Amino acid sequence: MHDTQQSDSEQKESNHVSDVEALARLLDSRFNIPGFNMKFGIDSLIGLIPVVGDIFTALLGLYIIGRAILLGGSATLIVRMFINLIIDAVLGAFPFLGDVFDLAFRSNSMNINMLIKHLEKKGKLTDAKHNA
Repeated sequence: MHDTQQSDSEQKESNHVSDVEALARLLDSRFNIPGFNMKFGIDSLIGLIPVVGDIFTALLGLYIIGRAILLGGSATLIVRMFINLIIDAVLGAFPFLGDVFDLAFRSNSMNINMLIKHLEKKGKLTDAKHNA
């Protein structure tokens, strides 16, 4: 019976990771530019709206970090995730150059990958099929 409870718990964590993983993919790499093999997400598109777009995408990045906290991310992991988000928000806020930067610097995907590795290392996530 204990194994069933643990499997249910692992399944719930996997589902929670899948949710934020899908959000990170939508933000960073959901779409492809044909002929260029370049992926981008709505972070790049919303970021074109001065100030408001950058604030909105930063809030979505904060949501991912909040979920990482709830999933048991370590303090070191959370700090690293915040650093990625701050770099993305600050450099992405510059007109035009920041929009180009957003295409290359995928903080949400980096943060999800770090979270998945952390959870797998801690044995809290056994399903290694995740890729942001």
